[in-house]
Amino acid sequence: MADFVGAVDQGTTSTRFMIFDHGGNEVARHQLEHEQILPQAGWVEHNPIEIAERTTSVIRTAMQKANLQATDLAALGITNQRETTVVWDRRTGRPYYNAIVWQDTRTDRIASALDRDGRGDVIRRKAGLPPATYFSGGKIQWILDNVDGVRAAAERGDAIFGNTDSWLLWHMTGGVDGGNHITDVTNASRTMLMNLETLDWDDELLGFFNIPRQMLPEIRPSSDPNTYGVARWPGPLGGEVPLTGDLGDQQAATVGQVCFNVGEAKNTYGTGNFMLLNTGTELVRSEHGLLTTVAYKFGDAAPVYALEGSIAVTGSAVQWLRDQLHVINDAAESETLAASVPDSGGVYFVPAFSGLFAPYWRSDARGAIVGLSRFNTAAHLARATLESICYQTRDVVEAMAQDSGVTLDVLKVDGGITVNNLCMQIQADVLGVKVSRPVVAETTALGAAYAAGLAVGFWKSTDELRDNWNESQRWSPEWSPEQREDGYGRWKKAVERTLDWVDVD
Repeated sequence: MADFVGAVDQGTTSTRFMIFDHGGNEVARHQLEHEQILPQAGWVEHNPIEIAERTTSVIRTAMQKANLQATDLAALGITNQRETTVVWDRRTGRPYYNAIVWQDTRTDRIASALDRDGRGDVIRRKAGLPPATYFSGGKIQWILDNVDGVRAAAERGDAIFGNTDSWLLWHMTGGVDGGNHITDVTNASRTMLMNLETLDWDDELLGFFNIPRQMLPEIRPSSDPNTYGVARWPGPLGGEVPLTGDLGDQQAATVGQVCFNVGEAKNTYGTGNFMLLNTGTELVRSEHGLLTTVAYKFGDAAPVYALEGSIAVTGSAVQWLRDQLHVINDAAESETLAASVPDSGGVYFVPAFSGLFAPYWRSDARGAIVGLSRFNTAAHLARATLESICYQTRDVVEAMAQDSGVTLDVLKVDGGITVNNLCMQIQADVLGVKVSRPVVAETTALGAAYAAGLAVGFWKSTDELRDNWNESQRWSPEWSPEQREDGYGRWKKAVERTLDWVDVD
């Protein structure tokens, strides 16, 4: 019997392949970044061909590092940056346009128009999402309306759409030679096109965006014993491995953090922050700016839903300090620099580079640094950047408590920024609750592996997965209640300064 499960984690800034054993321990990994293409203000794109090539490379290298063959893998899972939109030619495998990334704001007019005439309320009711630039539907419409020949190709069945999971699954299962055009319920739930109750594409929603139904992939469970096909991508695996798991990245992290009970929540710190609260098989409609989404669907079992708070810019704010301002040389330096001062010196940084996501949903907002004086240094800005990650998370926690009535005792955290111990201490201070990081912090890839392994019996039940979860470190609040509320009050004032900056028609 094969002893391992593999997982492709196709993220916003990089692609990694990780291999796990039955205990959920990491056996090997390889990771490569890809280019962030910024054609103009508010536009963010990726090259889908580069992403496909990097995926091949990371699989090959990780397998070589572990000295494994395809027969050593019981199954393969995939997880991906959600909402990022690829439209390609099924005959040639070539994209018609770069992938439009979830952070991209070019569809702001499309989103605002939906709310003006009442269509937005239908989208909220059926898809659980507000009309926003974040989601895939508007991005598909933009490509259809602005790239020559794509609409005609879509109507004759040649142009097809997928988030990056569908793009890679199609390639991995044969591409132009019979590749499977599929996605899972979690990715489909991020398009504004899927009905949360039927778990199928909704004709009324498709009509809002004028999207031909034949463009869309088949929707399947997140963990599927019938498989999405076999990975027979030439080269990297040297054989065939069943593809049985597919989850959007934040839902994968929810599975990786074993949040299988109603009321359990996790927060992933990556390019953005994404907090999900398990609401079970009940659809909870948010009244406070959160998203209703599918958390996962395992085989024939009923879907499990979640409330989600999506924050656009957290880890990418640290990248901005590094790449645009050159304040730091690498992400790790943000902790050292921020720790050199006792506080932010009155500086608040609201990184609304792509507008504000949950719970505000304001595409007219833009980033602002407020409270500056000549006293302030790069160290204060670095600390304010870490604090902005934590304050945005508190905004979501407050909304989640109002919608669900759940008050957190402990927040499970994962993702790259959780290695920043100072940031996690600030998070505990800002929230006033304990913060817990697992031994395996890359729970996104682990969740995809779990979904794949459950489908083939590599793990027999979610109880086995719970047994794999172990805490690495815990942070307890140190701020006084007065300090906590004063800081949060000033944060809210800073957020107000970012609003109404961009005119949205």
